[in-house]
This record gives sequence, structure tokens and C-alpha cells, in this order.
Amino acid sequence: MTSISTNTFYERSNQSMAALRARAEGLQTAISTGNKLTRGSDNPVAAARLRVLARADSSAVIDADLAASATADLLQADQTLSSVGTAVIRIRELTVQAANGTLSPAQRAAIGTEIAQIRDQLVQLANTPDNYGHALLGGEGFGAAYTLNAAGAAIYTGSAAAAQVPLGDGQSVARGITGPEALNFSVGSASTDLFAVLKTLSDALQGAALDPAQSARDALAGLDAGLETLSTQQTVIGARLNWLDQTAQRREQTGFLRSQEEAGQGGTDLSLAVSQL
Repeated sequence: MTSISTNTFYERSNQSMAALRARAEGLQTAISTGNKLTRGSDNPVAAARLRVLARADSSAVIDADLAASATADLLQADQTLSSVGTAVIRIRELTVQAANGTLSPAQRAAIGTEIAQIRDQLVQLANTPDNYGHALLGGEGFGAAYTLNAAGAAIYTGSAAAAQVPLGDGQSVARGITGPEALNFSVGSASTDLFAVLKTLSDALQGAALDPAQSARDALAGLDAGLETLSTQQTVIGARLNWLDQTAQRREQTGFLRSQEEAGQGGTDLSLAVSQL
């Protein structure tokens, strides 16, 4: 009887020592890694919640990358529209000069040639590729946003709208501006676009109109409408960039809250772990 009791005592002692050793090893691992859960079975509810939070962290990284790309495209679009606006202002100055009745036909023709050259530069500018290789003002279309037909008219060949970029939580933003959004407008009741106005103007100044000075005066309304449209679209871009900033701030705040919850669910309380060890 005494022998059995002694054996049982030592067996229980060994079991207790083994349990303490395992507990100590677990605490040492928790202290060194910062994670109190080494297996999902340690706390199945907390482990499941941590997996949900980890997926949310991964999605947030993807959303942040997409938002950064959209921001870059919108900034590029804003710079491009600024360049277009600067060119149109220059063309307006030339048009005012051409409207002066004292200029000779040769002087007006020279102005018309310069306007045609600027127009060609604007077509190239509209076809500048974005971060995805699409034409900057071509929406989701592949290739050039504008091509010139046999008559020299600029034809829009892009898509009807720019691609939408998901920002998380069901939010999205258009990553760019299409050519028609930036360059199409109405003069009176007639719909037109900047390239058409510039071609008509340059042709008229180079001899296609009987009264090129009057053609220059008529073109001013179109140039002013074009500048107004460009300004409006830059405001749209500014609003989208502001929205991206707001979503980035919200993403940062929710990420901070997730990190706190992750620390609470799976992080090691060092002071408690050390005292237990």
C-alpha cells in the first residue's frame, strides 16, 4: 500500500513538473514572439477573430496600393489639364492678335500655323500613357485616346468613362478624366470640342475663310468655353483627390483599431507573462 502511494506521488509530481515545464516554455515563447496563441486550439474564438483581422489587414494593403495608383493618375491628369489650359491661353492670345484688322494675310497665316502646331501637341498630350499604359484621357480604352482622320480632324477613340478603383468598404473613385469630359463643350446651342475649334481656327487663319479676322473673333467664345470646361474638370479631380485623402485617413484609423484588437486578442501581456513565468 505504501509502495503504491509512493509511486502515485512521484507520478503526480512528474506530471506536475511536466505541466509546469510546458507552461514555462509556452510563456517563454509568448514573451519572445509577442504572441500568446501558438495554436488555434489555445483559444479558438480568439484565433478565428485574428484570422478575420488578418484578412482585413491584407485587404487594406491592397486598397492602399490601388488608392496610391489612382492618386498618381489623377495628379497626372490634373497636370495634363493644366498644360492644356496653358496652351489654350496662349492660343487665345494669338487669336486676339489675329482678330486685329491691321494684320496682313501672311501674319495671320503664321498665327494659324502656330495654332495648328499647338493643336498637334495637345493631341499628343491627350494620348500620354497613364500608370497602366492607357492613354491618359482615353478612359479604359487601349491605344490612343485621339486619332486624326484623313481630313485632319481629331476623333476620340477611348471609352465612355474612366475605370473605377475600389477603395474598400464599398467605396470607389474614378481614376481619371476622359477626353470628352475635359475637351467637349457647347458654344451657344452647338456641341463641339477643343480640337475642332482649333482646327477650324487654324484653317481659317491660313486662308480657308473669306474673313479670317472675323473667324478669329468667332473662335474666342469657343476658347473661353474650353477653358471653363478644363477648370471644371480640374475641380472634379481636386474633389476626387480630397476623397482619396479622406479614405486614406479612415483606412489608417481602422488599421490602428485593428492593431489594438489584434494585440488584445493574440498579443502577449509582457508584465503578466513575466510574473507568471
